[in-house]
Amino acid sequence: MTEPEHVRPLAPATVLPLSDYSSTDKQTLNRRRNRIRCLFCVTVTSLTLITIVLSLVFTVFRVKDPIIKMNGVTVNGLDSTTGTQIQLLGTNISMIVDVSVKNPNSASFRYSNTTTDIYYKGTVVGEARGPPGKARAHRTVRMNMTVDIMIDRFLLDPGLAREVSGLGLLNVWSYTRVSGKVKIMGMVKKRVTVKMNCTMAVNITRQAIQDTECKKDIDI
Repeated sequence: MTEPEHVRPLAPATVLPLSDYSSTDKQTLNRRRNRIRCLFCVTVTSLTLITIVLSLVFTVFRVKDPIIKMNGVTVNGLDSTTGTQIQLLGTNISMIVDVSVKNPNSASFRYSNTTTDIYYKGTVVGEARGPPGKARAHRTVRMNMTVDIMIDRFLLDPGLAREVSGLGLLNVWSYTRVSGKVKIMGMVKKRVTVKMNCTMAVNITRQAIQDTECKKDIDI
């Protein structure tokens, strides 16, 4: 009889631990996830900041134009005689121009010297200069400027007597200019010049102003 063959048992297979096999891949995957999270956070933060800045630029930081208004004009030093003949008497005739400037911005509007000129048929017959100042945020500042009238320049016009004796009216026009700047949080600065032209009639008999019409203009 043949002896049975001796079968050698196979050596047990060497199994590598899973932890040793996948630790490197896990670290790489975690780093990749962290990078994606950081990129996402940076993107969201950047978009949020951009949205906030744009909102501020178009709302709070948006510089609006100041609004100028002629409230009224008062004449001092005029007098009239009885009858139809009306004369300009004295040399101390003045006009008090009441002007207001409204600031619609969220910061103060600082302006330099204001100017008001009175014209008669294209000739300057009165000038006034107002001091610098500021209009606070969402406030209105009022300025009363006294314009001294130069009578000699009126008298140079040969048609003055006819104009005054007719209806007792002198047609003049005024020019007011206010220049300044709006500065918000030291970041946004805008220079603005507000101008206003007004035509009016001086009623010699009543010593009053009537038929006032104004046009406004803004230089940026």
